Amino acid sequence: MAIVQLSNIKKTYLMGKVTVPALSGVSINIEGGDFVAIAGPSGSGKTTILNIIGLIDTPSEGKLTIDRKDVHALRRHEITHMRQKTLGFIFQSFNLLSGLNVFENVELPLLIGRSPLSRKSRKEWVGQLLAEVGLADRMTHKPRELSGGQQQRVAIARALAARPRIVIADEPTANLDSETGKTILELMKKINQEHGTTFIFSTHDPTIHSMADHIVFLKDGVIENERRKQPGASE
Repeated sequence: MAIVQLSNIKKTYLMGKVTVPALSGVSINIEGGDFVAIAGPSGSGKTTILNIIGLIDTPSEGKLTIDRKDVHALRRHEITHMRQKTLGFIFQSFNLLSGLNVFENVELPLLIGRSPLSRKSRKEWVGQLLAEVGLADRMTHKPRELSGGQQQRVAIARALAARPRIVIADEPTANLDSETGKTILELMKKINQEHGTTFIFSTHDPTIHSMADHIVFLKDGVIENERRKQPGASE
């Protein structure tokens, strides 16, 4: 069953007196547990789609459904709750707080979202997440003491802290070298397969398409091509 549905989504921006189309009638069905790549050159609309799914931006036209809920019909507090509980975010610039250590950065979504977990349970859960991303021995380090790849691992753990059903990653490997980027994507794929978390990420790097089981190719705000890999298939 689709966990995210975009139906004829259009998005335009006003640049001075000129209306600029970013998306021109995009329809995508994303199934629960998918590992989805939104691919295409710069300016194709990749980030716009992620911002709309992530409830950071709103479509000019069309319908967005997340977890069987019509987003347009939700009240502001319901959208905030969905953003906190259903969605996790990974950014290409990591967006870690420099004044907090690794543990505190990962724990932060649980504090903001008023997690029902006790302090002891939060500590155990954050520790488990950091162990999964290979950073159990870096809990007390500050972001500046980590490599780019390690910082992105922290960002992945933070995105998973509130146990979201969907993780959105905008160019998560853009600021990493190719080998580290591949390692990060393999980590995301492992979490996707083991936890059933749906990953939706944007990329312009054709070398990582083989890792996705659902690829949407965009060009000039429209879907140029879309394909879903058959179970067990490889490229």
